[in-house]
This record gives sequence, structure tokens and C-alpha cells, in this order.
Amino acid sequence: MTARKSRRWFVRALRGVALALCAWLLLSVGAVALFRWVDPPFTAVMLQQPGGLDDLSYSWVDRSEIAWAAGRAVIASEDQRFLEHHGIDFVSLDKAFAEYRDGGDMRGASTITQQVAKNLFLWQGRSPLRKALEAYFALLIELLWPKERILEVYLNVAELGPNVFGVEAASQEFFGTHAVTLDVSQAALLAAVLPNPRRLSAVRPSAYVRSRQAAIVAEIFLLDVRGHYLGIEW
Repeated sequence: MTARKSRRWFVRALRGVALALCAWLLLSVGAVALFRWVDPPFTAVMLQQPGGLDDLSYSWVDRSEIAWAAGRAVIASEDQRFLEHHGIDFVSLDKAFAEYRDGGDMRGASTITQQVAKNLFLWQGRSPLRKALEAYFALLIELLWPKERILEVYLNVAELGPNVFGVEAASQEFFGTHAVTLDVSQAALLAAVLPNPRRLSAVRPSAYVRSRQAAIVAEIFLLDVRGHYLGIEW
């Protein structure tokens, strides 16, 4: 291959990569912007369930139809710095790595925003590629959505039991009520199973789940005292 042909090939390849990157940016930004206003009929994680969408219990409700106790419970349980970070909580990441270095288990430090990104657009797992894409989408979501929207989407798409997605479906399935009527105890019980909703049950809560529920209720009170929730209109 002559030097001229090599340069042409390189320019074409570079142009192809640039076009692919531009298309990716347009599609990803467009998708995130769309879901600021449009309620997702399903998510990528839902599509990956063994039985598909037919076996799922999922019912979207607007945040006006979700008890504020549910929002407080998931913040207390999953992301206590939700109002302070911009998609990735580097403070919690540093703490998690420090605990691991000191001999503790490696725990997750995903924010609510990262979990929304994973649920909407990605797949389950811990591969470096998925984590990188999760961080990318989380930053986009924080840039384009208000915190209220992020929390609203999370409460609607998080899995809270086997094939049960969102607080409305979980409230009906487990308590025979609607999400708007959840009290603090019920909301904390739902949040207590979030680390592993396929093994932890809100219907038959183990001693471990009950202990998490009590800790979440206490943390809700502490965050209230600190004024943590004042930055969100619900």
C-alpha cells in the first residue's frame, strides 16, 4: 500500500469513527432528553427479564401519586448524598474503597442516578464497559433532568420484588394499597429489599430486612433533622 493510499485509508477510518461518535452523542443525548418529559413504558432491564414484559408487574404513576415517604426511604437507603452530588458520589466511592482496603467487603456505591441510568439504558452486571456507560448516562441525566424527575423515575422503575417494578406495583402486590398511601414503615420496608429484591422479601421479611427497615426509618428522621430534603419539591 502506497503512502498516499495509507493516508486516505486513515482519513476515511478517522471520519468513520468521528461520525459514529457524533451519532452516539446525538442518540444518547436525545434519549435522555426525551425521558425527561416522556414516562418510559418499559426499561432495558425489564426487557432482559427471562419472561419478557408479559410476566412483569409495572404501573407508572406520577410523583403526585407517590407518598413522599417512599422518596425519603430510598434516599435514606440508597443515596444519602442524592441532593449533593452530580450523578457520581466520589465521597461514597472513596469510603467504599477505604473499607475494602481495610479488609471489608467491596460494597457498591452507585447513586440513585446511576441506578436510573442502568435501568433505563443498560444491562445488569459489573463489567468495566457497563460501569463506564452507566457513569456517562448518569452525568447526562443530572445535566438534563431536575432531581425531582430523577427520583420520580427511580421510584417507578426500580425492581422491588421478583418481576415487580416500581412503588405502585409493589404497593398493590405487597400491601394491597396504592403508592400515594404508603406510610414511613411500609416505604422503609420496600427500600430495605433494594440491594437484592430477588432474594430479600417485603412480603416475608427476614430479621435482616427488618433490621434494615428500622435503620432506614431512623435515617429518614436524621436526614429530616439535617434539612436534607429541603432541596426537593414533592
